[in-house]
Amino acid sequence: MEIVTKILPIALAFIMLTLGLSLTTQDFIRVIKQPKDFLLGMFSQILILPFVAILLIKVWPISPELAVGLLIIAAAPGGVTSNVLTSYAKGDVALSISLTAVISLLSIITVPFIIFNSMDFLGFNIVNKNISLLSVAIQMFLIVAVPTLIGMIIRKMLNQFTQKFEPIANKISLVLFLIVLVGAIYSEKDNIVNYFVESGLITLSLNLLMMIIAFFLAHFFGSGIKQKKTIAIECGLQNGTLAIFVGTIMFGGGIYIIPAATYSLIMFATSILFVLFFSGSEVKINSGIAKTIIHIEINNIHALIFSPFSFN
Repeated sequence: MEIVTKILPIALAFIMLTLGLSLTTQDFIRVIKQPKDFLLGMFSQILILPFVAILLIKVWPISPELAVGLLIIAAAPGGVTSNVLTSYAKGDVALSISLTAVISLLSIITVPFIIFNSMDFLGFNIVNKNISLLSVAIQMFLIVAVPTLIGMIIRKMLNQFTQKFEPIANKISLVLFLIVLVGAIYSEKDNIVNYFVESGLITLSLNLLMMIIAFFLAHFFGSGIKQKKTIAIECGLQNGTLAIFVGTIMFGGGIYIIPAATYSLIMFATSILFVLFFSGSEVKINSGIAKTIIHIEINNIHALIFSPFSFN
């Protein structure tokens, strides 16, 4: 665990720096000009997601430590890879970038606030007395907000350099994330099977439930199919590195970061399936009847699959 603890702040800071390299002030101005879809995505991410996690904890037989770990990953902002997957899914990339950027910066306040208040609501009294909401917020500000702002400044001042370096930075960020994830899992290798058995299904349930809820919330209140896909992906892909960081500074890691590791593995599988479904599907509505006709071409063979759901 020692190597994970040492590399974790550096990895997270670099990942957030990479996010900053992709941002411009226009990504924040867009929120003011087109607020409806952004507010819907933010509402789903910051309020609905932790609420769903609390409901699952209430009905699921899970240890308090793993329950707190689930709260941490539910409170985390969206992951930076959501922008790439949104592009592959032919979603609203601009909206995805705005959601990731703003919610990541807000996370220095929202994450500790959600975790502390959710634990109070659930009756969990296991926080280190030396850890306070303010201390967590300050540490997150230094590791999350500062590198993001530095990345934006670098992009503003060295735009040509940024365009060349950003693809490389994205690859380095992915490698760092994998190192943190593997290290977190390896540190609990003696108990990992039991932890995964206990937390795997509840994290999968959280991921799938939230993507479905977010999609249908956007269906009723969003602007269109691109925005639905974007909001669903944003609510399904969490910043696992940040969740592991928070679990480490608050509880010393261990069992508390297992749900973040489990969720990080699961979310890529479900999100990629989601992207493949939409990128390879032509969606139509059949005469106002809630049916989806999916055209999939495989080796020039067209298959028609009917579902009773409407993805208008």
